[in-house]
Amino acid sequence: MNLLAGTRLLGVPSVLGVRRLTDMPDFTEVAPRVWVAHYDWMHVNITLIGGSDGLLMVDTHGSAEQARVVADDVRRLGAGPLTGLVNTHEHWDHHFGNATMVEQFGDLPIHATEWARDHVEESAARTFEHYEGATDHPRREEILATTLHLPTHPFSSAVQLDLGDRAVELIHPGRGHTAGDLIVRVPDADVLLGGDLIEESDPPFIGDDSWPLEWPTTLDLVLSLMTDATVVVPGHGQVVDRDFVQDQRVELGVIAETIRDLAFRGVPQSQALAEGEWPWKRELLESAVRLGYEHLPRSQKQLRLI
Repeated sequence: MNLLAGTRLLGVPSVLGVRRLTDMPDFTEVAPRVWVAHYDWMHVNITLIGGSDGLLMVDTHGSAEQARVVADDVRRLGAGPLTGLVNTHEHWDHHFGNATMVEQFGDLPIHATEWARDHVEESAARTFEHYEGATDHPRREEILATTLHLPTHPFSSAVQLDLGDRAVELIHPGRGHTAGDLIVRVPDADVLLGGDLIEESDPPFIGDDSWPLEWPTTLDLVLSLMTDATVVVPGHGQVVDRDFVQDQRVELGVIAETIRDLAFRGVPQSQALAEGEWPWKRELLESAVRLGYEHLPRSQKQLRLI
């Protein structure tokens, strides 16, 4: 999910500074020593993975104020000290709470892909610019008050984190929602955190920095790391299973192949949305079609002229 996700990104308005009952999720244990809290604003998930050395938090929410709520929830859970953070990608709703977590729990390593680390500031600048102009948005001041805290421990393809009696794997499976997505795998608990490569509350958001033609094959790799019993935590929405991810991969595959077919048949980009048979509403696919045409190899673009 990112800035251009529309009303689902902006969430349900609430009075700033007042925490409603519906905004008070418990961290629920979805597998041994893996807890997930689902927050109403943007349907974002925050996950805690426990080991004998402490807790690893995956994503930190979309503002300093909301991160303080998350921090209180971590303390209320009482499962151990927070010892590390992971940002699944560079979009603001997954890392704007970084600075707050460091303030609340001390200096913490923050893990992300190299791409995400290198593009956090650029992505955040677009977010701040948007909310500067959104004068009537109820969370405007809250978002603009956020202080960036960049990831401190970037990696390129994969890294294993030692939580004492548990190993956690961070893997960059390929480009999809962004060029810097990572997934988190907890092998001993058979849990996989998909970031925004997988979404349950809405169809996965294909934005201006997405890779719609590559996303399906990226999910193929993600699926290869699952069993039929894997607990899958999406970036937004309720916990799902492997079948759900497979269905989402099929839909993204249909979108990618439809773009390829339309381009091969010589349908211009301007007419592709109207002429294609799509699994989702057309208004969700404007960026997908534009980017898909842009990302097609030159040879395929030439073929459609023969």
